[in-house]
Amino acid sequence: MQVKTKAIVISALKYQERSLIVKCFTASDGLKSYFVANAFSNKKNQQKAGYFQPLTLLEIEATHKNKGTLEYFKEIRMSHVYQTISSDIVKSTIVMFLSEVLHHSIHEEEKNENLFQFLEAALLWLDTHDHIANFHLYILIEMTKYFGFYPDNVDDDLDFFDCREGVFSAFQGINCLSKQETDLFKKTIALKLETTQNVFSVNERQLLLKILVDYYALHLDGFKKPKSIEVFKAIFSN
Repeated sequence: MQVKTKAIVISALKYQERSLIVKCFTASDGLKSYFVANAFSNKKNQQKAGYFQPLTLLEIEATHKNKGTLEYFKEIRMSHVYQTISSDIVKSTIVMFLSEVLHHSIHEEEKNENLFQFLEAALLWLDTHDHIANFHLYILIEMTKYFGFYPDNVDDDLDFFDCREGVFSAFQGINCLSKQETDLFKKTIALKLETTQNVFSVNERQLLLKILVDYYALHLDGFKKPKSIEVFKAIFSN
């Protein structure tokens, strides 16, 4: 079946010497993996290999056989050429980290247009704004809406958050955050994209990052701690 759709690059793995296996989250079909033959064989293809950087926004035409095997691109072009993400070390580190999170979070070949639109809008916002210290926290908490474990904040006046149950509690059970951690977590739930970077201290952001990664691990089978998280922490240590 021939498909025209937008896609977000999740990962690209070099295969042998010249080829790539590219994993994309597509607007039309959810997660898809594509084989790019001879991606490094000549100058023209080497330029195309640059299309497959983490979270690049693409417009593609592809052949989808939908048999659980690798698919093939027919045409590919940039949907949006990032103006700052590629050259800004902080933004590129955020993108690298989030691509790993998505790699371990999205497993099904199933359309999720709302998640796609959310990610596309968020990446475009990141490319055009400077106050981004809370961006990763906002994205991590908002994505739980689409993955099915967004915190139930009906009782958010209570002092403790139960990470396994995803609810606030009056008592600190074995899976609960401390009161201090819960207070920070409540602020994270209330974040907006336009929220300034002064909401949290550096140490608080580091703590919240750990809490959110652990929260994902509790609720997503096979979720692994992103390898880039240590680089990420170093970049945001100031």
